[in-house]
Amino acid sequence: MIRRVVSASTIGTALEWYDFMLYGTAAALVFGKVFFPEGDPLAATLASLGTFAVGFFARPIGGMLFGHLGDRYGRRFVLVVTLTVMAVSSTAIGLIPDYGSIGVAAPVLLVLLRITQGLGAGAEYAGGALMAAEHAPPGRRGLFAAIPPTGNALGVILATLVFTPFTWLAQDAFLGWGWRVPFLVSILILPVGLYIRSRVDETPAFTETVKTGDRSSAPLVAVLREAPGSLLKGFLVSVGPNVATYIPSVYALSYVTDNVGLAAAVATGGLLVANTIKLVTLPLCGALSDRFGRKPVFIAGAVLCAVAAFPFFWLLDTGNVLLVWLAMLLVLTFANDLMLGSQASMLPEQFPTRMRFTGVAASRELAAAAAGGTLPFIAAFLTARTQGTWAISALMVVMCAVAVAGALGVREGRNVPFGGGGEEPDGGSPAALTDVAPTERGR
Repeated sequence: MIRRVVSASTIGTALEWYDFMLYGTAAALVFGKVFFPEGDPLAATLASLGTFAVGFFARPIGGMLFGHLGDRYGRRFVLVVTLTVMAVSSTAIGLIPDYGSIGVAAPVLLVLLRITQGLGAGAEYAGGALMAAEHAPPGRRGLFAAIPPTGNALGVILATLVFTPFTWLAQDAFLGWGWRVPFLVSILILPVGLYIRSRVDETPAFTETVKTGDRSSAPLVAVLREAPGSLLKGFLVSVGPNVATYIPSVYALSYVTDNVGLAAAVATGGLLVANTIKLVTLPLCGALSDRFGRKPVFIAGAVLCAVAAFPFFWLLDTGNVLLVWLAMLLVLTFANDLMLGSQASMLPEQFPTRMRFTGVAASRELAAAAAGGTLPFIAAFLTARTQGTWAISALMVVMCAVAVAGALGVREGRNVPFGGGGEEPDGGSPAALTDVAPTERGR
């Protein structure tokens, strides 16, 4: 069953992140030219990246909404719904007429569909990792929880493989119809994801809470009342992976084309290489967190990201294809995976079962809205205003320091059993202990 759960979570996550990351690529390369009026290229780029950020502002809402449903009605139910929402939204984006055809209605429709995407993505990562973590055998939770996030890499690989050939078209053909095809493919892969996810059993931890009648009627209220510290520290921890993900995978796409003068295929090729290696490094980092603890592995990744913040752009500025790819590997793969691989099990270990989905999704997606979606926009703005990249590199260092501070404060939970919620979130407050089995309270 654990193999089936991990496979379903990973494949489903790959399909959803195909949709979500496809938007990021198109926002950097296409939308500024297609959905916004001609004029200042910088203004169009900023507007396009702004629509990318809108999806992130919707993600906390989706995380809390679907987190509530996941804690009330089950993890599997939510993952089927979010998959459908993402696929339908992405297909519709591929059908929006351009600005020249319908005027301001084009960007309005784009924003609305991006919001819908964000609602679905807000629960996907939390749900996939949570399903694997709650099914995992003792002592291997880090490994199994880190496998579904490889679906993010698979989704990016799939999006890159589908999108890149269309970038080789003539500019008019690419902007006219070529970019739309990858979005329309989303509807074709939806039945595959639905079939896979419908065959997964509910997690033992959630099933136990149903049997014992411990489900919370208002999981978000329970998180705010009983585990506010865990929510805050989960938020801080989640800042780091957002930095190491969206600077190299979104902003770098427009930077190497607009500022360095390289072909778009160079950047997308770098994403393909970096995400292929992730298929190995993410589970490896999860296994390392089982061996050495979640906190040391995570902090190592955050420190590496901070150290690489300035060299990342120096390597991009060389214009050398191999050095550009090395920059992406350094931040997007090695630094990021040390954080993501340990975070996948770290966050679920901070909350009891009856509020776990909500707690994980809220902490992670609030950070995604604050730090992830805005970063490409802020990076483009800072680069234009400072005539260089030193400001965005410095900001990356500060945000990584914030993530380290959060990691130092979380509880090390690799030896804490899940069961029906055998843990003491937020410092073991009396309210939190209601979810702890008697045998665990005595330990």
